[in-house]
Amino acid sequence: MQPDDPKPTASDQQAPSASAGEGSAPIQSLAPVSSTSGESAGDQPPHWFFNRENLVTVVMALALALLIRTFIAEARWIPSASMVPTLQEGDRLVVEKVSYRFSQPKRGDIVVFRPPDETGFEGAYIKRIIGLPGDRMRIQNGQVFINGTPVQEDYIKAPPLYDCPGEGDPGSGNFCQRENGPDFMIPEDAYFVMGDNRNDSQDSHVWGFLPADNIIGHTILRFWPLNRLHYFRSVSYPELSSHIWLPLSEDRSRLG
Repeated sequence: MQPDDPKPTASDQQAPSASAGEGSAPIQSLAPVSSTSGESAGDQPPHWFFNRENLVTVVMALALALLIRTFIAEARWIPSASMVPTLQEGDRLVVEKVSYRFSQPKRGDIVVFRPPDETGFEGAYIKRIIGLPGDRMRIQNGQVFINGTPVQEDYIKAPPLYDCPGEGDPGSGNFCQRENGPDFMIPEDAYFVMGDNRNDSQDSHVWGFLPADNIIGHTILRFWPLNRLHYFRSVSYPELSSHIWLPLSEDRSRLG
């Protein structure tokens, strides 16, 4: 370019032709996207809001857990050998509480309950229901009889061999059912419960009848240890299902 040549003006500078590349389109710049989706810092919930939300969540979770434990089910563990061989020390169980609100406990159920006040024990016991309200029972030569019929019990560790210094009223808390003792009748709204380890169990043969209101629930599942995971089903007593019997008179239903 010669010094005298006129300088090109802005109007003389032509923009690149849009047809420079067949089918090409102009590149559009993208506006930056805000990480807050358009919300300003002032629109964010205050820090205390999240603390309150967490607190409400924790309170609701605790309330739900308490509701389930009180009315539906709870976990229990076995501290003694009174239910051997069915339950071992250290077993963890699920105790269900709903069904007894709509139906009566059944013979063979493994129940958790508060023992009668006479025992002086403030915790919970776990035993098997053997006698139902109105049943007539006795123990003779290691065999449990209900309404005059020997009961088949494949779940016990050994036959009971009770050696009690005396005997008393099974409803008084001062009761010890002796081997070859007399018959007795279970009153209404009460049960006779026994451990499967008959000779190492503090149960109804020692302290008498269990009031129905003391029952907390019945065992449905052993979840620990995992190698002994087990769902407990109802026990069948076919020898008792078709037996017809006549109840004892009121005078003979008491020991003395």
